[in-house]
Amino acid sequence: MGSGQPLVIVLLGPTASGKTDLAIALARALDLAVLNVDSRQLYRGMDVGTAKPSAAQQAAARHGLLDLREPDQPINLQEFCALAEAAIAAELAHPRGGPPLALLAGGSGLYLKALTQGLRPPAVPPQPALRRQLEALGQPFCHQLLSSADPVAAARITPADAVRTQRALEVLYATGRPLSGQQGSAPPPWRVLELGLDPPDLRQRIQRRTEALYAGGLVEETGALIGRYGVDLPLLDTIGYGEARRLLAGELERSAAVALTAQRTRQFAKRQRTWFRRQHRPLWLSAADTKGQLHQALPEIEGRLG
Repeated sequence: MGSGQPLVIVLLGPTASGKTDLAIALARALDLAVLNVDSRQLYRGMDVGTAKPSAAQQAAARHGLLDLREPDQPINLQEFCALAEAAIAAELAHPRGGPPLALLAGGSGLYLKALTQGLRPPAVPPQPALRRQLEALGQPFCHQLLSSADPVAAARITPADAVRTQRALEVLYATGRPLSGQQGSAPPPWRVLELGLDPPDLRQRIQRRTEALYAGGLVEETGALIGRYGVDLPLLDTIGYGEARRLLAGELERSAAVALTAQRTRQFAKRQRTWFRRQHRPLWLSAADTKGQLHQALPEIEGRLG
């Protein structure tokens, strides 16, 4: 049965599972914008390495929450939630001639949980001076420090994730309390329908995606980012960019860089799968292609709208 409450459709799944194509198909079928929930696609100039929707894909459907900041201006969870909630409200008010709907698509689990379950991060503004000190200490030391001070938060943050490590330490130093103990929740003012993609051929998809990134200019994009922001930009530690940076430095051959990126991506996808199965309850779409997935999804959406 439907209700007067707006409905937010959430398309989630591990990297390379086909979310972009299905999100565009849903957006076109329902006259919606695709609101991005991929933490790296928030940044300008990080297009190839994040598999950001291409210009043609963005022309095929309205998109939001892309290219919000420069890569040296990190967006924390609280800031993202404020921006995303404003985008959702605007989409729900969009004069599309039907029930109020919005569409979120992405694989950043914590961001999705914050929006769909009303996770409320602490209101601590960025601390630029502290961030500079943490960057000087280096990510391995910072993650070890977080493990000692807030082991619960450290367990949720991968050792290579400098942005989230710094944010957790920032909250700890600003408030004197661990981040893990400050995340309250308040249910959002809309219903949620979660749709999930987890294709059985994900390993092959990841390999093809990785090869396409390198063929599509990942190394050149990484070089441009280094030239503009410096070799120590934290986002260059992430999958793909980290290997491309090592290739440019002469530390890896291209074939080794591609293999390592694919390996790291598979490991990341495994963590995403675990997160989505533990933290969310999506309707998993079993069709093998976008057309079939769309045909599975639309009746479910119509049923929720009543």
